[in-house]
Amino acid sequence: MLSRIAESLFWIGRYVERADGTARILDVHLERLNHLPAADQRSVAQELLGVMGSRADADEFGLTELLQSLAFDRTNATSIAGSLAAARENARRARETVSSSLWECLNTTYYGLSQHRKDVVGTYRFCNWVLERTAMVRGLADTTMSHDEGWLFLVLGRSLERADMTARMLSTREVHTAGMSWVNMLRCAGAYESFLRTRRTAFDEGHAAEFLLMDRLFPRSIVYALRDADDALAKLDPSDTRVGFINDARRIVGQARTFLEFHRTDDLMVELPEHMERVQKAVAQTSDAVSRKYFNRADEQAWVGEVS
Repeated sequence: MLSRIAESLFWIGRYVERADGTARILDVHLERLNHLPAADQRSVAQELLGVMGSRADADEFGLTELLQSLAFDRTNATSIAGSLAAARENARRARETVSSSLWECLNTTYYGLSQHRKDVVGTYRFCNWVLERTAMVRGLADTTMSHDEGWLFLVLGRSLERADMTARMLSTREVHTAGMSWVNMLRCAGAYESFLRTRRTAFDEGHAAEFLLMDRLFPRSIVYALRDADDALAKLDPSDTRVGFINDARRIVGQARTFLEFHRTDDLMVELPEHMERVQKAVAQTSDAVSRKYFNRADEQAWVGEVS
């Protein structure tokens, strides 16, 4: 497979998952932000923007600016609209590899970005529309593309981005003024019902964080996403050695996953920021390692604000 095609598919997976994750995070914070006093709105908006890897360009950065920056700014690849536009552009570059159904879905989604109001209510509806469209993209990719090397690169990008976005979502717990509860944290990841069926007994925010970090059966948990990434890397490069791994990307992913799986603590919430920083660093380093191994242009496309 040509490296440019592999790179485009990898970034389609990342950008679509980034749009989905950003929509989830923004959606769950909108109502609380809208009811805060103006001064608190500005403070929380800037903190939330920082969690998403960007910085405010003005002291008066508030709710309106946050919506523009995270939802509607097509020039910013960290926003929902920017991510979907970048996914569509990468699909155009790999048009001979992606299925017609997948291309048409991304193209239609791109042209639907401008049909939404940019106030709070419009953004809420926009986020829900994005969740439906990204679910459709993932479904079409899984059911209309051969599960060959190209599909593996798409899955690899999607899995790495999912781990990163779940880490960022959990990091919004540090935005204390917003008062994000464990219920909202679970609903943000679409995990509320699955968590209740799993626990069945008394639970608190520590159990919720543990579920999103380490549950081996829930697709949006960090451990599950890293395991998917490891599986994709193993299939892309099955040349294992008897001693260690020569694939840097797989080594980094494996270390991050096994640390979470085998780590035990008496106070997970205290250690949560450290875990989230470790996951984000692992994702950034894995992305760099994949770029060096498989792509010719390692630094052309990157997440703005990615932890290095």
